[in-house]
Amino acid sequence: MTIALLGVPTNASGMDDGVAGAPRALRDAHLVARLRSVAAIDDLGDVLVAAPTPVRGPDGIIDAPNLAATLARIRAASATAHRKGQRVLVVGGDCPVLIGALAGYADACGALPGLLFVDGHEDAWPPGASTTGEAADMELGLLLGRSLDGVEPSLLAQLPRLEPAGIVVLGPRDRAEIVASGVEPLDAVVDLLDDRAVQADPAVVGRRAVDRLTRTASDWWLHVDLDVLSTDALPAVDYRQPGGLSWTELTDLTTAALLAGGCVGATVTIYNPDLDPDRRFAPAIVEFIVGLAAGLERGGQRE
Repeated sequence: MTIALLGVPTNASGMDDGVAGAPRALRDAHLVARLRSVAAIDDLGDVLVAAPTPVRGPDGIIDAPNLAATLARIRAASATAHRKGQRVLVVGGDCPVLIGALAGYADACGALPGLLFVDGHEDAWPPGASTTGEAADMELGLLLGRSLDGVEPSLLAQLPRLEPAGIVVLGPRDRAEIVASGVEPLDAVVDLLDDRAVQADPAVVGRRAVDRLTRTASDWWLHVDLDVLSTDALPAVDYRQPGGLSWTELTDLTTAALLAGGCVGATVTIYNPDLDPDRRFAPAIVEFIVGLAAGLERGGQRE
């Protein structure tokens, strides 16, 4: 099984620094060579991202037309890879890259996969209510079809629609902020376990999540936002919070999920190399991604 590797140097704040530098920093930390030590890799390079602007549009989203264009490029690359029978590994940048990856899978395969969403935030803010205007606050909400009125038409055209039954969310710890803002948290809509619930037994949680997803879809996608980790484990993220997983807990969770089989692709996002000037944390991220690739190589095989 060949894995198509795609970098996406995006930053939903409308800047070209910060998390946009993650694909380059991880390549410089020997990501491709390490991946090729465990799997057959088709390196697609990095998606072209036009010069961003930090302007928040009428829909409440920063630089939505540029985001739509980037998602279209991710979508095309993802679809081409899946039509070749490849699994897809997308390294961001930030979380909206998930939208393009899922849309590409649906274009190639005729249906959306289930989604295992591992993140320190729920990422379902309505665009107008988001405190930042960053699409990285809201990609899961957009995929669920929440608060789409007024959204930039070119962005709407890139949004597949996920059903709540096809999503499991693991690790968020921002519920108090969401409730305080008057926004409905996702635990009323989808299966969701916060960081403390995951920590009780990460491997069991991972296996059960896949079992839940495969009741409604034969295949599933893994999304990992690295801010699901604690600040001690990874301080090089933009929005730090108390709590979070250790590297061991995150690895146990994702390894168990991948061993259950059926994963067709993965997205890994939200490393900010500007907050890691000596690249101290890049090797750990590379090794984590290598572990994901080893699991992805199993493809649709099930235990």
